[in-house]
Amino acid sequence: MEGSSVPPSSSTVSRTALLVLRVLTFVFLLIALILISIDKESEVLENGDRLKIKFTDLQTYRYVIASIVIGFAYNLFQMVLSIFNVVSGKRLINGDFSYQLDFFGDKIISYILATGAAAGFGATLDVHSAFSDFIGLPFDRFFNNAKASASLLFAAFLFTAVASVYTSYALPKKASLDSSTS
Repeated sequence: MEGSSVPPSSSTVSRTALLVLRVLTFVFLLIALILISIDKESEVLENGDRLKIKFTDLQTYRYVIASIVIGFAYNLFQMVLSIFNVVSGKRLINGDFSYQLDFFGDKIISYILATGAAAGFGATLDVHSAFSDFIGLPFDRFFNNAKASASLLFAAFLFTAVASVYTSYALPKKASLDSSTS
């Protein structure tokens, strides 16, 4: 029939959805990394001295950066695999290992991203409060950038967590395909 089209298979939709989730994660991690890595501010004290703060002054923000970089590297690797998979319809890494790598990698990385976001939020709220209450300097721009970075990191966690749901569906499908061919 003219004008009718065949809908894409569910595996094509899943591969495309997974690629979209990985691209979104990549973008959010990149922006979070930029925001936290350029985060610095200085205020003038009453005595004329200048107090400066930057992200490396707080250990927790170093953990936030580490979680972003680890998530970024893993996600970049997975994006390459996903692009190849969507374009060619084949997996670059064959065998059960690739499905397990996707599943366990997504789970582990999502936990790293979640803990990085939680650490970022917690440190930002506590330290901002301490700076405002005890030192009398708000450093609002510095802590707003840190909160924004933690928020983007949390969004990246959510995208990775959803991606892990997609990759979890691939494991039983792969196992049922293997058992039906034996």
